[in-house]
Amino acid sequence: MYNDDDLLPLSALQHLVFCERRAALILIEGQWRDNLYTAEGGALHEKVHRSETENRPGSRIARALPLKSAHLGLAGKADVVEFHRVSSGGVGIACAEGYWRPCPVEYKRGRRRREASFEVQLCAQALCIEEMLATSVPAGALYYGKTRRRLEIEFDAGLREQTERAALRLHEMVQRGRTPPARRTSKCAKCSLEPLCMSGAMKAGHGASYVRTIFAEAEREPR
Repeated sequence: MYNDDDLLPLSALQHLVFCERRAALILIEGQWRDNLYTAEGGALHEKVHRSETENRPGSRIARALPLKSAHLGLAGKADVVEFHRVSSGGVGIACAEGYWRPCPVEYKRGRRRREASFEVQLCAQALCIEEMLATSVPAGALYYGKTRRRLEIEFDAGLREQTERAALRLHEMVQRGRTPPARRTSKCAKCSLEPLCMSGAMKAGHGASYVRTIFAEAEREPR
């Protein structure tokens, strides 16, 4: 169990699963830089969080709901948590009779697709809700703004285990306080931190021989 002072941002799990170096640049080095993708995503989140709580037949919709897990050592906000009326096995909510089952919904820009980092982030929200409300959250959804379509995600044993491992890895990385080295992959082109990460130095043909050349040239320069 983690204390409140040790809690890390829940959203950091997405960065960690996408790229550990990206997560370290943000959490350990305090670096950030927007690009078109992050700016659009940020605007979408702000719009969702500003919207009011809704009451619909058979469902209640809460927005920007604060979440916390002492077990995972994470805290953050869920974009949306839908509470659906069920005959049993749910939780009670204020100003509503009966039982309600929570379902977290995370908003993402772009088109509907499977993305491990998104699914781990969403599963972490579900684990927070389970811990806070002492209930089960079997599934959630990713909502994609460009296509306005949802992708239903089941929180099976495999995803839950992956999420717990990611949370543990995040804490280990922050406690160690070291940023992993850059490794150029196809994902780098869309990363907003690519210019800060300087992963271009790791392109094919560079590597250790490239670094040795730089130091050799520096030694030859007159002083």
